[in-house]
Order: sequence, then structure tokens, then C-alpha cells
Amino acid sequence: MSLRRRTLLKVIVLGDSGVGKTSLMNQYPHHHATLSYVHNKFSQQYKATIGADFVTKELQIDDRLVTLQIWDTAGQERFQSLGVAFYRGADCCVLAYDVNVMRSFDSLDNWHEEFLKQANPSDARTFPFILLGNKIDIDGGSSRVVSEKKAKDWCASKGNIPYFETSAKEDYNVDAAFLCIAKTALSNEHEQDM
Repeated sequence: MSLRRRTLLKVIVLGDSGVGKTSLMNQYPHHHATLSYVHNKFSQQYKATIGADFVTKELQIDDRLVTLQIWDTAGQERFQSLGVAFYRGADCCVLAYDVNVMRSFDSLDNWHEEFLKQANPSDARTFPFILLGNKIDIDGGSSRVVSEKKAKDWCASKGNIPYFETSAKEDYNVDAAFLCIAKTALSNEHEQDM
């Protein structure tokens, strides 16, 4: 019997308040995750000390069990308030915006820059980011202000970041996005090992 390798990956979700980061996270694990008392206690402690919270989600990728530790800013959107503990050791950064709110899209440059400054990855050019355009379900898409092309152009300008359009409310594309996040973080981890 082969021993499956377990890997813990730290994923950070950044974006303006109200873009749906928390619902993306909650939508995502709720299917089969049973949050243990220990985890809840651990997570509450973090929430109190660094104003951030995380959920964990297990995925099977090829022959290994991958645990994503997904960190959210718990509503503290002022960059400086997050502190280095929040960013330290990140394997992937997810940037999220609301396709119906231009301001949340315009802030992406700041979040991207802030992450690189705080996390200070060994190679900023290859560090994995993923962009999520959330809330595509609103008004059947008629109140949308950021086109898919505009978002993809932004991703291209940042070194071809993968892009997903999601709806946490409709549970649309959320699993696909997080599977991509896990695979991307995993490949980053391999490179660090070498």
C-alpha cells in the first residue's frame, strides 16, 4: 500500500470588502468539510490576533492529499492592518473582485503590489496568482461593468494569471477555481523544494 503524501498549502484571498471573498470560501468547503472544534478554536485565535481567518479544504490531486488553508482578511481591508503573519509562507494568492463594481477591479493593482511587498516571495515574477471575477449571477449579468476581456487583459499584463468567473451564490465555477488554485500552489511548492 503506497503512503499518500499530504501537503498543506497556504492560500491568501485578497480583494476589496464586499466582493464576496467570505462567501466564496464558505461556499467552497461546506460540501464535505466538518470543521473540528480544534480548528475552530485555532481559527478564532487567529481572527482575534491578526484580524484574519482561514478555512481548510482537502482535495485529492493525483496521488496526494492536498489541504488548502484558505486565509481571508475578515473584513480588515486596510492593507497595513494585516501584518506580516497573514502573508508569511503563502503558496498562492487569490485576487478577487466583483464584476459589477469597477472600484473593486481598479483596486487589484494595489492588492497585487501589496501582496508582493508583504509576502516578499523569492521570485515575484513566477509567484502564482489567480484572479476571480465574482458575482456574475447578479441581475442575470446585466449590471456587469467589468468585461471578461478587460479582466483577461489585466491578467495578461501581470504575466498571464489564470482567470475564473464565479458565483458563490449559484456555486458556479467555484470548485474549478479552487482546483486550479491547488494545482498552481502545488507546482509553486515543487519549485521551492528544488
